[in-house]
Amino acid sequence: MLTEFQEKIEADFTFLVRGKLLVACSGGVDSVVLAHLCHRIGLDISLAHCNFNLRGAESDGDENFVKELGKNLGIDTFSKVFDTLGYLNQHGGSIQMAARTLRYQWFHGLLEKKGFDYLLTAHHADDNLETFLINLSRGTGIEGLMGIPAQNGRIIRPLLRFPRKVIEDYAKGEGLEWREDSSNRDNKYLRNKIRLELVPVLKELHPNFLDNFLTTQTYLEQTRVLADHHLKELKNRLFQPKGDTFIITIGELHKMVPLEAYLYGLFHEYGFTEWDNVKGLLDAMSGKEVLSKTHRLLKDRTHLILSPLQSEEDGVYFIHDGESFVQDPIHLRMEIVPSLGQATSNTIYLDKEKLNFPLVLRKWQNGDYFYPFGMKGKKKLSKFFKDDKVDVISKEKQWLLCSDDEIVWVVGRRADERFKIDAATREILKITWIL
Repeated sequence: MLTEFQEKIEADFTFLVRGKLLVACSGGVDSVVLAHLCHRIGLDISLAHCNFNLRGAESDGDENFVKELGKNLGIDTFSKVFDTLGYLNQHGGSIQMAARTLRYQWFHGLLEKKGFDYLLTAHHADDNLETFLINLSRGTGIEGLMGIPAQNGRIIRPLLRFPRKVIEDYAKGEGLEWREDSSNRDNKYLRNKIRLELVPVLKELHPNFLDNFLTTQTYLEQTRVLADHHLKELKNRLFQPKGDTFIITIGELHKMVPLEAYLYGLFHEYGFTEWDNVKGLLDAMSGKEVLSKTHRLLKDRTHLILSPLQSEEDGVYFIHDGESFVQDPIHLRMEIVPSLGQATSNTIYLDKEKLNFPLVLRKWQNGDYFYPFGMKGKKKLSKFFKDDKVDVISKEKQWLLCSDDEIVWVVGRRADERFKIDAATREILKITWIL
């Protein structure tokens, strides 16, 4: 196994040879073997052990064992005792999820504070099979069937293609010692039930079941790569960027078969899960929307608008006389100039004496109206937006520059006629929106 492990590192993880590595070590056979293999081939490693304080003296024994292992290998060991039950009482969920959250929060903190490049975990082929079966039982897409990734950012799993039996045989052959976690035999946990009851039956039905599973995962990965390539090309064609949003033509989506699969492929990375609602949005009335935890999908006539959820509050901001720069909520530059220059959508020239300070920056509201520059008479903003074909998201983000209750500038779109430069103007104020 040592030779195969070294070949795996050289083939797929050559960057580990030059890295400073942290090995997650529970004291079980898998992580002990990983630590020994890394040490044998000369990788620069330290150990990290989590004591979740759930099994009394047994948990403390695991921690002491890992510390002794570090001493024997001549490497640094980091350990931490967690109040897992306290965290669980505060945040809810399951013990497994609480332990996982605490574990990875601490690991990532060590990576940053101690300057480690990567975290290595001892997940192996049998772990991967168990994860596959858990996801399969719950219902999943191809991502769930892929199981555990060999690399997830700075987390590396170099044992993922090695079966548990190969790891145990190596440990016995090398005379290694390890700790047995008694909770791994408790069938009340789904993973344990699959490991102890289901997987042995599958391996009995077909002796090469695990090897065949790994081969199937290879084929699934190849299929996923092809699908991702197709979806990337499709997104480049369909998702038209506009600031931090994307505009998608509904008619193009309706052409796709099978529609549900395409909707999942195009939108699942934005956190959407209610696929019947997403599909229903295509034929819904304008203004209907579906929300994920991070994004919003809005029906706007013949298009869908995909945008991140806004965390900023819609407030009112004041600009006092003499201010040169405004930072919030948008960047504006204010300057007195000697003559009238070229006005653009982002630059306006005003008669300063017609303004009442402080000026106000606010979002638009129903009932707002102004006197569009170059036109006679007033116009409701809602009608102005409709005539200019401004989409719903852009309307929600629209800022107004006001003097008292009068609109001076629909920022980035049109100034108001009432504040323009004329023959009586003595002081010209130039305002530029800096994007």
